[in-house]
Amino acid sequence: MGKFRFSQRSLDNLKGVHSDLVKVVRRALEISEIDFTVIEGLRSKAKQKRLFAQGATKTMNSRHLTGHAVDIVPYPLDWNDLEKFGKLSKAMFQASKELKIPIRWGGDWNRNGRSDDEKFYDGPHFELLKAVYP
Repeated sequence: MGKFRFSQRSLDNLKGVHSDLVKVVRRALEISEIDFTVIEGLRSKAKQKRLFAQGATKTMNSRHLTGHAVDIVPYPLDWNDLEKFGKLSKAMFQASKELKIPIRWGGDWNRNGRSDDEKFYDGPHFELLKAVYP
């Protein structure tokens, strides 16, 4: 077992998330060199509408609506510490590879064939690959 453990809030935020993505997040915590917390998993349509209106999301078709996405952040949180978000992505992709569960990261949207209006940095966001998990 790793040196970090999920808080009850993180565990609660994983409720309703696809079991394969939960496996990746749990494995990432075991192998991560930094602690992190789950700030969001399954999201209601009402919350998605609010976030869209605020400009905090670019879509009404978020993978959060179906439990196919999570947002995780390094702990303690510093939104400007992109190096820590990169370390989280390394742990998530290593866990993904070990478990053979393909994921995408919002920190590299620009390299994933997204249209110009969808290109933005979303360092906390990880989702199951849509081609495998429609």
